[in-house]
Amino acid sequence: MGVCTDTVFSHIAFQESIGGVKFPLAADRWPYAATAQAYGIFPPTRHEVPFVNDRAIFIVDKSGKIAWSKIYALRDLPDVDEVLTALADIK
Repeated sequence: MGVCTDTVFSHIAFQESIGGVKFPLAADRWPYAATAQAYGIFPPTRHEVPFVNDRAIFIVDKSGKIAWSKIYALRDLPDVDEVLTALADIK
């Protein structure tokens, strides 16, 4: 699942721009950025554009614990192979 502080309308535009996604996207709008703050990726003064959360991936295991995570620069896209390897390594 993808979670972002953008609006649902932004999510729709993003999906259309890349030809769709095969996972759900959720808007972290109310209370604003509560999920991003809980994961420690919402520093509103850290980026050039105010109130933009970090781009990050968190893999949560069956017990509900974070088994793997990585924070990316806003302009960087995650390495799909790296994420798939991390998923395969989780027991």
